[in-house]
Amino acid sequence: MSDATPPAGEFEFAQQPVTDQSFENALAKARDGDRLTVADGVELITTGTDVAGIHRGRKELVLEAADRRRAEVVGEEVTFVANLNNNVTTACNTGCLFCNFKDRSEQFRSDYQQEHGGFTKTPAESREIVENALDRGIYEVCSVSGLHPALALDDEHLEILESSDREDLNYRPASEYDTDPGTYCEQIRAMAVGGVHVHSMTPEEAYHARRGTDWSYEDVFGRLKDAGLDTIPGTAAEILVDEVRDVICPGKIDSAEWLRAMEAAAAVGLGMTATIMYGHVENARHRVEHLRKVRALQDRTGAITEFVPLSFVHEETPLADRGMVNGGASADEDELMIAVSRLFLDNVDHIQSSWVKYGDAGGLKMLTCGADDFMGTILSEEITKRAGGDYGEFRSVREYADMITAIGRTPVERSTDYELRRVVDPDADVLGPTLGPRADGTPLL
Repeated sequence: MSDATPPAGEFEFAQQPVTDQSFENALAKARDGDRLTVADGVELITTGTDVAGIHRGRKELVLEAADRRRAEVVGEEVTFVANLNNNVTTACNTGCLFCNFKDRSEQFRSDYQQEHGGFTKTPAESREIVENALDRGIYEVCSVSGLHPALALDDEHLEILESSDREDLNYRPASEYDTDPGTYCEQIRAMAVGGVHVHSMTPEEAYHARRGTDWSYEDVFGRLKDAGLDTIPGTAAEILVDEVRDVICPGKIDSAEWLRAMEAAAAVGLGMTATIMYGHVENARHRVEHLRKVRALQDRTGAITEFVPLSFVHEETPLADRGMVNGGASADEDELMIAVSRLFLDNVDHIQSSWVKYGDAGGLKMLTCGADDFMGTILSEEITKRAGGDYGEFRSVREYADMITAIGRTPVERSTDYELRRVVDPDADVLGPTLGPRADGTPLL
């Protein structure tokens, strides 16, 4: 279990990391490339349920198997994307206990007199931010935001919300706020400028974008695609086990709803990533159950390009403030999460190492545990920073080249969907992105 696990008995989870499998059998299956069961995954991610704590010798065997599988699947390349994060708003009432990104939406109303640290951007402001970043060479803009009560899918959705007498829709008109965020479609159209790839709209945001209607997720994602959406980030997944979600994010959609939204996005032709946020109140069984659901989703859709393990940053979160956790995942747990993701997700080619979550040294270590992607340049990263993360908000192409070659691997700039690739020459005098619509190899900064 995580170092962050609360005192015994505080959470009476039905699912526990107990199996009839042996570590040796699970490891043999992993080495042979056989499809792993949940019991196999639990044995590997715990280094055996027959031992207390993490067995270092066994852990190294799991990491070796995962690194070997990585080499077989994707070779020696380590990829990254030149991208920008443009989060539209921090206004949110969902109340997730793991999050310090949001600000109570009533603080954003025009009649609220006190200062607060939140923000909301208009579509015009989003466009200007992306335009400026395009000139610096980005390929992708990634946008994940709070659930602002005034945000609706489009003008038709606004009319439905405004005429509804329901009180459970988390809707207030934009006229009550200092800043009008526009609609989701307006924000997507604003960011879809100059040929940039727009990576946005989590399943949770899609749920918000259909509230009060009988529209399907296919309807929602179809309209967003028409507005310029290219792919979706499979965030808001946290742990896809409802007994955990009931503790950390009871106001969010449940795991079945998250999966329905993802399938719908794939059905209208949108590619996607998938994530897990681990190291809080969940146990090893929950982590592997999450992997099982992601693997099954990929079996059904084939739309997931990469899987992104996100180690919980606890310092400035309600979970920590309330004494529900006393830390995040250990380095051993981080390494095993990456490794077992590689071994269990036999239908997802790419596993990402997050230098924002792990830091430079930790992030490079994950690249030897089964990961092959090293995130993006992310010219801004507000979510982890607000939670207490301190590993920075920017990575240059030169830094990528130096770090990746230092571990004997090949740095490769990629597109969001991995279809475009450019091998980076670490010996070049000047290194900058080249795949973005206005990129010419000039350094980002």
